[in-house]
Amino acid sequence: MSEDAMREPRPTGHQADEAEQRVRSAVKDCVHCGFCLPACPTYSLWGEEMDSPRGRIHLVSQLLDGAPLTPATAGHFDRCLGCMACMTACPSGVQYDQIIEAARDWTEAGVNPLAGAGAGGGVPASVAGGGVGDGGSVGGDGGIRSEAAGGGIGEVGGADGSGEDGGDGGGGEVGRGVGSRGVGAGAGGVGGGAVKRERTAPRPLADRLTREAIFALFPYPRRLRVATAPLRLAQRTGADRLLARTGLVGRVSPAAEQALRLAPASRPVPPGRLPERVAALGTRRAVVGMLTGCVQSVFFPGVNAATARVLAAEGCDVIIPRSQGCCGALSLHSGRVAEAAHFARQTIAAFEAAGVDAIVVNSAGCGSAMKEYERLFAGLAEEGGADEEATATASPALPGQLEAGSWTVRAALLSSRVRDLSEFLDALGPVAARRPVPVVAAYHDACHLGHAQGITAQPRSLLHAIPELELVELRDPGVCCGSAGVYNLLQPDAASALGARKADSVAASGAPLLISANPGCTLQISAALASQGVTIRTAHIAEVLDASINGVPLA
Repeated sequence: MSEDAMREPRPTGHQADEAEQRVRSAVKDCVHCGFCLPACPTYSLWGEEMDSPRGRIHLVSQLLDGAPLTPATAGHFDRCLGCMACMTACPSGVQYDQIIEAARDWTEAGVNPLAGAGAGGGVPASVAGGGVGDGGSVGGDGGIRSEAAGGGIGEVGGADGSGEDGGDGGGGEVGRGVGSRGVGAGAGGVGGGAVKRERTAPRPLADRLTREAIFALFPYPRRLRVATAPLRLAQRTGADRLLARTGLVGRVSPAAEQALRLAPASRPVPPGRLPERVAALGTRRAVVGMLTGCVQSVFFPGVNAATARVLAAEGCDVIIPRSQGCCGALSLHSGRVAEAAHFARQTIAAFEAAGVDAIVVNSAGCGSAMKEYERLFAGLAEEGGADEEATATASPALPGQLEAGSWTVRAALLSSRVRDLSEFLDALGPVAARRPVPVVAAYHDACHLGHAQGITAQPRSLLHAIPELELVELRDPGVCCGSAGVYNLLQPDAASALGARKADSVAASGAPLLISANPGCTLQISAALASQGVTIRTAHIAEVLDASINGVPLA
């Protein structure tokens, strides 16, 4: 798909004002109490304030007041996993998900959120007065005195904090970034000229190219299958291990090296592809659509097959639209809003036509994104003809669809029908008999299931109902494993450190089986365990239920 096809009008006018006010309101809800700090994985790694939710919220508030979007600021946003553990810990109900999504959108687009604010239309006093932390010190005559005088905002440097000064009419880097130092403006101060809304390049070129490669591959199952075919051959011949020992891939691309490390071992693929309709066994209780996903369908097709069998055994007609593709989760959670909207439209259209009572999702990240569709479209500008196009393609399968027409309304109707597999089955109640599954198992809470969707009790309830399955708890069930969509490809060092911590926890549980509800988590934890020389079976909750209900052996 071309870049033009992905391009989405950015919010302007009243819509932009509403989007800004939503973010401002969420930012103001933060009382800086610090309850989020011990819950934040990146803060636990580095103890750096600007790599905590509270610190990132502060950076966003400064951007909203007109501070420049610098590479150091963008780095703090990029290092956030988006695990939303801070939202679970927050006593004030701060909607951090909305804040970090806006920050990533600005970073991805390379623009400051506002044209400028503060006294006299220039740099706000909070920035001009020296910033926060080590960002600069108060200068005379309302200006800024910095370590490198005479500057404006230049490029923030590397690990030693060095950088080039340049540009005109800026402010200081806000906060004390990792390996960065604030660079202030030698003149101007408060009211010294408006901050222009200009495109910047807050990420290095290599990082931008890596991101483009990732998003040209992973959301497209067909491309992903083609790309992984040589990997399967390398795994069968042992060439992947030889290549890993050379370190050659890592020197060319750290992301590619990480992808090789994470790739699952080849498993038997279920024969044929899933039919478009799987009939309910016994009395039909519901008609549900099933999302097959991107990574799930390529790396874990057996999970989709197990999901369909379990739903059918519980009395559901399962509709699996051929026209479905990527739901947009990877793009949405990485700030690629236009791309996410493109995938979301395709998903909405596919499931509207299915005429289902609910849409069941067996990947935590996908379910979280699909439940956010309404907010996604509410934040996008729909320019001339958008509503007419929506009405023309709408399906009457969802009540009120043709009358409403707009993508925002269509998204809201679809999102209201999205259910995680555990959430749906727990509410539906069991009718199929459970056979014993004699195993000790640990359950890993995927962040986008536990924190983002608030679903923690339902998976455990389903597992406790299986005879002879003994469920043990991990010592850190709510801490991110470091997967976080494509985070483990883009931030491999941080992801590896978090993966090692989670692997230690899994190994300490003594359980020979680890159960998860998200493909990315399974890949991440399996790779971390393998690097420690620990072999533990992994399974999706759908596969465990399938083993109990249908007698299918666990892989």
